[in-house]
Amino acid sequence: MKLICTATLGLVGCWLSQPASAAVEPQNILIVTVDDMNCDSVGAFGCKLPGTTPNIDKLAAEGMRFEHAHVQVGNCFPSRNVLLSGRYPHNTGVEGFYQVTKPNYPHMVDLMKQAGYFVGIRGKATHSTPYHPYAWDADLSVIDGHKQDIKNARSYYLSTKRGIELAVAAEKPFCLNVNISDPHKPFYAMGKQGGVAKDSNVPTYVFTPEEVPVPGFLFDHPDVRLELAHYYSSVRRADDCFAAIIKALNESGKRDETVIIFLSDHGMPLPFAKTALWNHSTRTPWIVSWPGVTKAGTTDAAHMISAVDMLPTICDMTGIDHPKGFDGYSFAPLLRGGNLPNREMVYKVYNENSGGNRSPMRSVQSRSFGYLFNPWSDGERIFKTATTGTLTFRAMQKLASSDKAIAARLELFQHGVPEEFYDYENDPDALNNIIDDPKYSRQLAEHRAAMRDFMERTKDPILEVFDQRDDATVRSAYVNRVQAEADARRKSKPRNKQTQAQRRRNARLFQLAIPEKAVAGAKLVVTIEHRLPPQLKSQQFHVTLKDGSGKRIERVVKSTSGQGELLVTFQIPGDSGLTSLTVSAFVGADYSSNLLHRTEGPIQVGR
Repeated sequence: MKLICTATLGLVGCWLSQPASAAVEPQNILIVTVDDMNCDSVGAFGCKLPGTTPNIDKLAAEGMRFEHAHVQVGNCFPSRNVLLSGRYPHNTGVEGFYQVTKPNYPHMVDLMKQAGYFVGIRGKATHSTPYHPYAWDADLSVIDGHKQDIKNARSYYLSTKRGIELAVAAEKPFCLNVNISDPHKPFYAMGKQGGVAKDSNVPTYVFTPEEVPVPGFLFDHPDVRLELAHYYSSVRRADDCFAAIIKALNESGKRDETVIIFLSDHGMPLPFAKTALWNHSTRTPWIVSWPGVTKAGTTDAAHMISAVDMLPTICDMTGIDHPKGFDGYSFAPLLRGGNLPNREMVYKVYNENSGGNRSPMRSVQSRSFGYLFNPWSDGERIFKTATTGTLTFRAMQKLASSDKAIAARLELFQHGVPEEFYDYENDPDALNNIIDDPKYSRQLAEHRAAMRDFMERTKDPILEVFDQRDDATVRSAYVNRVQAEADARRKSKPRNKQTQAQRRRNARLFQLAIPEKAVAGAKLVVTIEHRLPPQLKSQQFHVTLKDGSGKRIERVVKSTSGQGELLVTFQIPGDSGLTSLTVSAFVGADYSSNLLHRTEGPIQVGR
């Protein structure tokens, strides 16, 4: 048995967890995530618009859904690293959109591979691992040398089918992470100015502006309705992709021995949802179907779970011992129909957007209340987020001059306030900040105390600032410091900046010649015809042989100069079930500063 401790209502509670050995026989794991989907956009979670997610709803009817599930972060890169590490961003180093090249903790891929699993990923590869080169056995975004269309339902069928086939060929159980792009922007049929654009990936149902519900945290306006119609149509297309994934699983005959985990990485890409920590920013439609364990159609409305708990739970499902350092705790006992004490709060964090702009926030949320600490808010800084490029945000800006209520919402969105407290049970849209209401002083004190417990226990470096949260100079100094660190990191990152004229000149540096066919177990010769001008002197050619899924088989680095031919020989594996190959090559010291990169293929592999 394992002793587990967690913070709840300002206290620290402990209990004994069920050991991993109590799990059923190791099963396949299929993790399906969707991008930017609000929890309440899913029918099984109370969507007010009928027909958004009929196939996801079927999974909920067959498995167990969690009413109070949250991700830790309101944007995708750091959110996914929490899911696959079991650690908060301040303990992985992944607080924004950048890689950690030498992590000191095990990633899900490491743990599953060590346990004998075949691990594959479709989409979000760069968002779902902290290091290069990727440790996944296969990148299922590429099939037979062709990159798959991220908005096409059939492509998800093909990727899932391929992943299962590769696992079967390797004689291993599979752990697949299939990431559906929708309803991430671009939405279905939305053009640059919000109008309808041509889109061959048509959802099985297209919603109109007149029929869509307007979330309470937004406002009713024609532009908002148009954008929501495109969003909900994209939700339906995500459901179509999900159906394709399940079809591939069913056809494989592996459904009855596969755990399916479904959730969204955060809320919809509109103001007051994505890239923040309000209720709708992080609440996720979490469903688990564990054959022979979860009871069909069950709902857990008593416990709170969050993204940091996913990897510990998978470890318990598959009998893998927990490594040291998890911040999350397994909720596998809940899936077995049991109970867990001290599941009353989740800790949420936000640090940095994709542009490297720091707006640090922290939140503690219980089933009824949510407390937010926003050290970035000083009355002058403007919140920078991807959602400011939406039709909805532009409509909010336009209407603010004549509508006081919308002006107040715009002010909150752009400048924030240092502290917020909401009665989410009665105000799920976070419209009424009750931070100064004496009627809620006890609940506020409990949530503040719980936040401090979380910060102290997880070694969150923002603790010192939180303890001096009433001092604006301390808050501002912290934000200035972390922003300077982010700026320095981005400045030091190697960038391959070439002018258009340089790109045209470099396009003549080399050509890549490959055979049309190859034989498993035989050698493959690649020819590089190069024309390197004298001023470039000797240069390195990095040549990589990949399988049909994009996984590296072998890389060769050779140096040469001037004009001529460079021959590179690879040995093709003879017993790996290969059907196709691709070859990539670049010239330069490293990829980030390469002068030219080319890829050729596919090469059909015979026996």
